[in-house]
Amino acid sequence: MSTRLRSLPDRLTGSIATRQPTPAPEPVTVTVARVVRPDQQNAFERWAAEVQEVAAGFPGHLGSSLLRPGAGSDEYHLVYRFRDDESLAAWERSPERREALDRVHQLVEDERVARAVGLQTFFAVPARPGPAWRSWLLTVAVVLLFTSTFQLLAVPFVGDWPWPARLLLSAAYVVTALRLSMPRLSRWLGPWLQGSRRR
Repeated sequence: MSTRLRSLPDRLTGSIATRQPTPAPEPVTVTVARVVRPDQQNAFERWAAEVQEVAAGFPGHLGSSLLRPGAGSDEYHLVYRFRDDESLAAWERSPERREALDRVHQLVEDERVARAVGLQTFFAVPARPGPAWRSWLLTVAVVLLFTSTFQLLAVPFVGDWPWPARLLLSAAYVVTALRLSMPRLSRWLGPWLQGSRRR
């Protein structure tokens, strides 16, 4: 006695075979560098504060900051962070942003844009980054600090856990700490990360 197997309809098997998990949206950081005319810097800072306030009202906005120029430079960096590409696109297409850009052109001499996605957003990266070894050194120092802290504070309490669980906890702690601390650290250390740029 033979048994006849029923096959699923082609359209059903095709949809199962091609169905892929949807990747989770990643945060997006956009940095706009503008060389501001020396006699317009106060006006530019007022403009930047207004734009940041407007951007904060858009869905998906995660924060913004204004990085002021270092010694010998007139270059400001305005950093926006959004939850995903869709949220950023809504801000970039908005009439509020277009109106703001119309007003800023008379205050600046040059403008450049940089974009970072996912783990790159650990850093508030300027549009003209400095030597790569400085970012590498900062990352190594911060990872060393967080892993040492984990060893000192957490291991006494979780030392008897299975090593995969300890490793997972350590990785989650370090990655979360990096995500929270690196944008702030890179803003504080911005002049050093960018190196000295004399105009």
